[in-house]
Amino acid sequence: MAELRALLARAQRPFLLLGGSAWDGEAVSRIEAFAAANALPVGCAFRRQDRFDNDHPCYAGDVGLGVNPKLAQRITASDLLIALGGRLGEATTGGYTLIDIPAPRQRLVHVHPDPDELGRVYQPALAIPATPRGFAAAVAALAPIADPAWAEATKAAHAEYLAWRKPPRSPGEIQLGEIMLWLDTQLPPDAIVTNGAGNFATWVHRFYRYRKLGSQLAPTSGSMGYGFPAAVGAKILHPDRIVVCVAGDGDFLMTGQELATVAQHKVGVIVLIVNNGMYGTIRTHQERHFPGRVIATALVNPDFAALARSYGISGETVTRTAEFAPAFERAQVTGGPALIELKVDPEALTITHTIRPSKPLMPR
Repeated sequence: MAELRALLARAQRPFLLLGGSAWDGEAVSRIEAFAAANALPVGCAFRRQDRFDNDHPCYAGDVGLGVNPKLAQRITASDLLIALGGRLGEATTGGYTLIDIPAPRQRLVHVHPDPDELGRVYQPALAIPATPRGFAAAVAALAPIADPAWAEATKAAHAEYLAWRKPPRSPGEIQLGEIMLWLDTQLPPDAIVTNGAGNFATWVHRFYRYRKLGSQLAPTSGSMGYGFPAAVGAKILHPDRIVVCVAGDGDFLMTGQELATVAQHKVGVIVLIVNNGMYGTIRTHQERHFPGRVIATALVNPDFAALARSYGISGETVTRTAEFAPAFERAQVTGGPALIELKVDPEALTITHTIRPSKPLMPR
């Protein structure tokens, strides 16, 4: 820990990257206090955004798929990267481009509970075998850096994160970015938001703020169908908390039969199905690498709202952004399980690109 502080004292552009498991509320609070005391810019690894309050003035954003280019540049330009808890896999490293292999250009401090993971892919300047809980307890005893040289850069990083949360206009009548921003303002900080895998999830990760540990359940492995069963389990464990599952149409069809479970046991989850009639992520790769050779990505979907009603569950279909807030409020009033199908334009392939883009989408 003394060597860590010495490295931090000599740094000009440090960055703290949080991920992994073995966290608890006390560890999060200690790391937030450590970051604040040292004015450290902080990012969270892929689908580990609830390891740090996204409202915190030191928060710079999530380091995963669709990372803010300005945030990616900050990481590559950093001279000290403290990676706490995460394995530094493909999604968090931008396909192993943000950090050079095997010797990073940044001084790397890697903190991980498995000693065999340390140095296996990246050669750290300092390896610390510890859980996030253990590290957080130790780092709380370190004297803060006086007048850190990077304090203004940390403010700029947080401002860039706030600007990144302004959604561009997407094709169609439903604006997923606006819906996520509405949920962000309406849901309490302890609400649990779950999702599976697919392009739809990038809207959640970019525009929704996670403010408490345990508010995000999402697969770091990219498993489709994860979100709905995760929501069921979360609601059973925390019946007094709001649990919202955001699923793609193909994603939901992997585990949608669990509607029978929530109907039978009256598990009060709210499911939002982003229905664009295709496997959007795979279609993205097809359009990017083999344009004109689209195959096996179109879906023939049921009427998801009618499917929910067939189980005795509240089900509604939303075709315009303005319809969403009243539909969600009605779903909350039911007190039981509810499903809202969002009919999204297939051209809204990602946050920034359409299927046949003449140019990237621009901010509104």
